[in-house]
Amino acid sequence: MSIFKEAFYLGLGAMSMTREKAEKLYDEMIAKGETSREEAKQFIEDAIKKGEEERKEMRNMVRDEINEMRSDFSFVRKSDFDALEARVKELEAKLGQQ
Repeated sequence: MSIFKEAFYLGLGAMSMTREKAEKLYDEMIAKGETSREEAKQFIEDAIKKGEEERKEMRNMVRDEINEMRSDFSFVRKSDFDALEARVKELEAKLGQQ
């Protein structure tokens, strides 16, 4: 599996662990006596922090992949295309006036 896919799935898992889901899970565990409130609170904070770090890392990996694809396939940015299009229209208008 490519590093891009691995990063995507890792980030997807981290994003699905929202604070609400984590709190609900630990409320259930506290009710069953499987963990203390302090342990649950610490886990939630750690999970949210880890999720944010993984999302940030995933975003950077996606940017790197996109930049690599741009260089490999010579994509033109829309702003560059629009500028060239405007320039061509200007030149066509000048040629039409002559």
